[in-house]
Amino acid sequence: MTNFVDRVVLHLSAGDGGSGIASVRKAKFKPLGGPDGGNGGRGGSIILSVDQQSTTLLDYHHSPHRKAKNGQPGGGDECNGADGGDLILPVPAGTVVKGVDGQVIVDLVALGQTYVVARGGRGGLGNNALASRARKAPGFALFGDIGDTLDVVLELKSLADVALIGYPSAGKSSLVAVLSAARPKIADYPFTTLVPNLGVVMAGEQRFTVADVPGLIPGASEGKGLGLEFLRHVERCSVLVHVVDCATLEADRDPMSDFDVIEQELAQYVADESLGGRPLAERTRIVVLNKADVTEARELAEMVKPELEARGLEVYIISAVARTGLKELTFAMARHVTEAREAIGEIEIPRVVLRPKAVDDSGFEIKRENTPDGEIYRVIGDRPRRWVDQTDFSNDEAVGYLADRLARAGVEAALFKAGAVAGATVVIGSPDNAVVFDWEPTMAAGAELLSGPRGSDVRLDNLHRPTREEKRATYAERREAKSAARAELQADRKAGHWATAGTSADDDGTSSDSDDETEAGS
Repeated sequence: MTNFVDRVVLHLSAGDGGSGIASVRKAKFKPLGGPDGGNGGRGGSIILSVDQQSTTLLDYHHSPHRKAKNGQPGGGDECNGADGGDLILPVPAGTVVKGVDGQVIVDLVALGQTYVVARGGRGGLGNNALASRARKAPGFALFGDIGDTLDVVLELKSLADVALIGYPSAGKSSLVAVLSAARPKIADYPFTTLVPNLGVVMAGEQRFTVADVPGLIPGASEGKGLGLEFLRHVERCSVLVHVVDCATLEADRDPMSDFDVIEQELAQYVADESLGGRPLAERTRIVVLNKADVTEARELAEMVKPELEARGLEVYIISAVARTGLKELTFAMARHVTEAREAIGEIEIPRVVLRPKAVDDSGFEIKRENTPDGEIYRVIGDRPRRWVDQTDFSNDEAVGYLADRLARAGVEAALFKAGAVAGATVVIGSPDNAVVFDWEPTMAAGAELLSGPRGSDVRLDNLHRPTREEKRATYAERREAKSAARAELQADRKAGHWATAGTSADDDGTSSDSDDETEAGS
């Protein structure tokens, strides 16, 4: 039965937010008590946390589907719903979280480090929270927001300082067993080690960890054998120790060819750039010629040691069974580990950086698309999508509230700018849960009623702004025109054009003073 898993795919679903409620306060002698509907609770989030007691991803291999609790709906009398509890998933140190596309989301390396991988949905507002001076008694409430749903890949990459690499049955597990308190499985057949084994080694006051990586064979970087599955555990190791079998009975193998094959596989393996991207062939390497307790093996080790040292490598001849040459090897590994730690520095938990949105960021964008059914305008953005999901479209008042929110956010202005006209098809929301409607603008601009080519507006043709002198001249012209109109009207009256019945004119064509006063009064 599998007891070690270092790669799993998790299907995560955060909790949905609870819906708000539309309620009216009921009290004696208060027929119009007002709204008292409470808000819904927040949905639970899914949090990954580095736990010291966790060493494998086996639990998630058997149960890959995880869901947090939903928020509770609100109640009357201004009672808010309870929040859904967060789901905390413990993971080992060294777990890399990736998306299904292979993009690294976060690298969990320090104990106590946490990351919210799926955020719960917001609770919907009740009608008490939606009340305002213009809307004193809302007859609707908002649904809860949907929580995040996504798939992530967890990869465990051991946080060891030294990695023991080499062919199967080279004595790597035996070396870990004699250097530390680890007790890996040891047998006289290849691929005895099927999972990485970690051991803690003490060299004086220096303490470091050693990882026994399953045996590598030619083509391991391309997926042959078990190498590709476990080479990821070598990526974090600062020191690589080649364990070479000097007592092999295979005719086509010798220490130099074994070393060259493993070096070639390390050079071909592509390290993760998000974790530093340092090639494995550039790491500090030590060569260990093992099984020197066999006479022929020691003679062979003494023969190839000068050739390896000529390449600039540190070479140690040991016997894991006889426990000879281990002290020098242990202190050599401790020296290189100390140098690597000083160069890398102490592992720190990454700080949470808050990046507020820009002032001019509207939170959405309009895309004009041509589909087989015709031209549509798609509104893409988290805020419009959330508003649509929270709207009860069976309630006309709720639909009107949605229209007001979209207008205040500038969606209608953006649609005008994109070229939309009354009756255009507008799509808001995620592709699997989108709302499609024929747009009826609520703006009173009247630009859609203007005739002319698209993108033009006759009201904007005259861009001249009158000066103060021009304004004064225009005002003087208006006064002169009014004075001339009054003078002409007075002349017509004196000429008798405006004489009414019952009034008599003098022989000279003028009326009496009383008639003038009467006409003036009229």
